[in-house]
Amino acid sequence: MLSFDLNFQRGAFELQAKASIGAGVTGICGPSGSGKSTLLALLAGLLRPTRGSMQINGEAMFDTAKQCFVPPWQRHVGLVFQDGQLFPHMSVRKNLLYGYNRIAPRARHFHLDAVLALLEIEHLLERRPALLSGGERQRVALGRALLYSPRVLLLDEPLASLDERLKLQILPFFRRIQEQSKIPMLYVSHAPAELAYLTERILLMERGCLQSN
Repeated sequence: MLSFDLNFQRGAFELQAKASIGAGVTGICGPSGSGKSTLLALLAGLLRPTRGSMQINGEAMFDTAKQCFVPPWQRHVGLVFQDGQLFPHMSVRKNLLYGYNRIAPRARHFHLDAVLALLEIEHLLERRPALLSGGERQRVALGRALLYSPRVLLLDEPLASLDERLKLQILPFFRRIQEQSKIPMLYVSHAPAELAYLTERILLMERGCLQSN
């Protein structure tokens, strides 16, 4: 369970968001500049809130009233961007295992063979990112995030840079992850069709305010 109640101010922009997110995919939609990516950055720990709190499974990640702020590398939150952001100098195998090798064995809930089968990327292991298609890069980015065994998965327009053909190839993998994992996932998108396919609950972000839709 992910729960948060936060406020963030930067210049003239103010963000206010409160929600409780359970297992499965919750969509976030809204116009450009409304604060969707900023919200994910706050939840990941890449930005500090002005005030508020956030808990994952009841454990505080930040609480400004108690001066608590857990840094991003200690939150076990997976974050996937629209361009994948793979390490170009590493093979697919090394990209996938980057976070996996940095967590204790007892904290690993996903393992390489299972993720390779889930995302159908076994044949890509020795390639470099420059030799992958857009759809393959996104599957590898998803695999890397899953192998980090995140308690929450944040997806920031992960299909926005792909054409419609590749989107149709990737969406079933998101559905498969949704069905086989029990972690909360926040999926930011401008595409109503993606959200309708993946989610049962959609939150609307408008002018920095998160609202149920």
